[in-house]
Amino acid sequence: MKWINHILIAGSIAAVISPSLVAPAIAGATAPDWMESLLKAIGRPVKHRTTTHVFTHWLIAGIATSFLWDFHGIFAAFCWGGFSHILTDGMTVSGVPFSPYSDRRFHLFGGRFRTGEPVEYAISAVIVMISITLNAMIGDSFAPYFYDWSGLYAEGMIDASEWKANRFRLM
Repeated sequence: MKWINHILIAGSIAAVISPSLVAPAIAGATAPDWMESLLKAIGRPVKHRTTTHVFTHWLIAGIATSFLWDFHGIFAAFCWGGFSHILTDGMTVSGVPFSPYSDRRFHLFGGRFRTGEPVEYAISAVIVMISITLNAMIGDSFAPYFYDWSGLYAEGMIDASEWKANRFRLM
């Protein structure tokens, strides 16, 4: 999958759980790929979707950080973001390694998708829409990009000129 889809999926799911966990979840969602670059930079070249994309490593890290003490859940969000990266890469034809001790690869939905196909963006859009719906059902009023300009004006948080300048802006 493309990075934008990894970011959208991990960020939207983290926003439902806690908006403060969006940044570490996004960092984790891109981690398997930038860890490859980091390993190459220190002189240990690795192939794409090999050592940094092991399914069991990310799953164990997510479970361990969820049950151990973690400062505000930051490490858990990072690990679960990485796990979401592994799951979404598992949907592709090449899949991801299941375990370092196995030559089997993990495929989700039979591994039918290729990176960059429209179905990848559709899956991301569906997950984002589900996350927005869940966020609305929970009753959380967190919507960082959709401002209620008239409500802010009515509360006296902004003045009339700022309301006039922004009243028709959706984002």
